Amino acid sequence: MDSEKRKALEAAGWRFGDAADFLGMTDEERQLLEARVEMALAVRRQREALRLSQKQLAGRLKTSQPRVAKIERAAPDVSLDQILRAFAAAGGRITVKQVGRSHTAGGADDSSRVGRQRAKKVPKPPIAEVQIELIGTEL
Repeated sequence: MDSEKRKALEAAGWRFGDAADFLGMTDEERQLLEARVEMALAVRRQREALRLSQKQLAGRLKTSQPRVAKIERAAPDVSLDQILRAFAAAGGRITVKQVGRSHTAGGADDSSRVGRQRAKKVPKPPIAEVQIELIGTEL
């Protein structure tokens, strides 16, 4: 859609967004959904790279071909554990590592005077960032 048309529609009261906006998802829910979809796509790419059928992968997982199809599309009834197990069964390798740690504003030593007493602010926990890497066969 061109920008002029979009501006005209927004001026008329229309709003634009994605499915997550429509559903009112939080940032955490969006991150989880994106991770699920990316991991499910990695399962499919890895399976195809090894030239395995869904039925063959199902045999490795001791499940059914329709279940593998659900795994590859990140169906809501498929757990992250199942997706990762499928990736590993398709010959992929999974690594998890902490990549960063930052502190939020407002440390434990911040204080302000309230009358004669000092009120201490509660320290905010540091934010840890974890990276999950799925390593598969190159096509």
